[in-house]
Amino acid sequence: MSARTFLIGAARERPCTLVVCRGCCCGDPRKHPGTDHAWQLERLRAAGSEHGFQVRTTDCLGPCDQANVIVVQPSAAGRRAGGRATWVGFAMDDDCTEEIVQWAAAGGPGLAPPPVTLELQFIQPPRDARVRSRR
Repeated sequence: MSARTFLIGAARERPCTLVVCRGCCCGDPRKHPGTDHAWQLERLRAAGSEHGFQVRTTDCLGPCDQANVIVVQPSAAGRRAGGRATWVGFAMDDDCTEEIVQWAAAGGPGLAPPPVTLELQFIQPPRDARVRSRR
């Protein structure tokens, strides 16, 4: 970060944030009946409270064929260290949920390496999300 860059307010202290898709396909028990979607969100929120990261939900993120999708956004410190938002697809089982929790609790992108098995679930964001992030 250059000497002329100053972070003020919440941006200076922003924690790692999990953005959990709960749109048309993600979190839908009719489309994915073998997954306890409510438990997953409860688990993420409980871990966020315990470890100091944030969890929020959003409408459809786009890659519906890779549901459930969770975006792991870096904290302010993680972004300063070079971390960027990481998209995780097919995040429906307990093991994946726990790996996301462990990574976010350890600092997330830029501050902690992701679990190797979680890296296998990394997906590219939809093109329109990549364009929006550059504006």
